[in-house]
Amino acid sequence: MDLYLPSLPHWLDLAGIFVFAVSGALLAVRRDLDAFGIAILAEITGLGGGLFRDLVIGDVPPPAFTEPGYYLSPLLAALLVFFLHPEIERINKAIGVFDAAGLGLFSVTGTLKAHEYGLGLGACVALGLATAAGGGVLRDVLANEVPSLLRWDREIYGVPALAGAGLVAVLLACDALTPATTVLAALLGFLLRLLALHYNWRAPRAWRRGRGKT
Repeated sequence: MDLYLPSLPHWLDLAGIFVFAVSGALLAVRRDLDAFGIAILAEITGLGGGLFRDLVIGDVPPPAFTEPGYYLSPLLAALLVFFLHPEIERINKAIGVFDAAGLGLFSVTGTLKAHEYGLGLGACVALGLATAAGGGVLRDVLANEVPSLLRWDREIYGVPALAGAGLVAVLLACDALTPATTVLAALLGFLLRLLALHYNWRAPRAWRRGRGKT
């Protein structure tokens, strides 16, 4: 089923792959990996979440292995970062911005594709989150870091993705999904993640009786 302009989800997917791949390549630079490591981390970050989504919904072989744009886009990102990466002291900020952009885009495209394959709206939101966060989790694991999604001392990561995916689900339920509202949903996830980074928003930990007492 074509929800609207047929090419829009495809281009959003490619945009999400590219910006996530840039964040993976920048992290590889920060971890002082070689050119091969930069390319691998870019590919894993850009394609990891989408591969998981496609395997779950039965879209096999996944487009990551059949469409050249899907696996060439991370290589382009890796090449650009290899030659044009910012000064070392600015890499952390750049990673956060590109990662937030990928999070917003993939939360939308993951939800849309799951819906196109006939899943219920709840399952679509779950796969939107998995698509958005999966590549970042794999990136952090390969870079020998605890994934941001699981760390209490890091700014909220899953909530912005859930917000973007949830808005898409609401729009689908209300038959109000258009190219403009799709972009709005992606911007919601992106901006929430940026605000979390700026204001240091964190999810609460499990409540403990007596916490804070001396």
